[in-house]
Amino acid sequence: MSSIFPIFRWASDTWVAHWIADSTWIFPALEGVHIVALAMLFGAVIFVDLQMLGIIRSDTPVSRLERSLRPWTFCSLVIILLTGILLLASEATKLYNSAPFRIKVVMLLLALVFHFTIHRKVTQKESRRTGMKWDRLTAGVSLLLWISVGLAGRAIGFF
Repeated sequence: MSSIFPIFRWASDTWVAHWIADSTWIFPALEGVHIVALAMLFGAVIFVDLQMLGIIRSDTPVSRLERSLRPWTFCSLVIILLTGILLLASEATKLYNSAPFRIKVVMLLLALVFHFTIHRKVTQKESRRTGMKWDRLTAGVSLLLWISVGLAGRAIGFF
């Protein structure tokens, strides 16, 4: 199996990576936007999941709540991915050997696949009560995956 290190080295050698790394304000600005978008994503996902768990009650069905929050979820996810790629490029060779970064990427991929398949299917069911067995299981897995992404991302700065 060939290493993907050359891709990381290439990313760190791009003009964008050098521009970000050489600036005193671009990296922190990107990181700030990344974190705000992450908070927006987590807020939307957690709100839907807490309703599915039956912890918060609303007169709005979960399917309608998820549909109304979908643009926020999608836009924040796009911003997270774009800023994440830029942040990665500026530290690519360092992140290549980072265990928390690898965990974050795996958890992010799992969270995205789960969110756009199982979570989406469960939340789109119109005629059902919140707090049902599959709702609770789906919400629990969703929360576990997204919180894992956030914790692994936070751990990157420490390891």
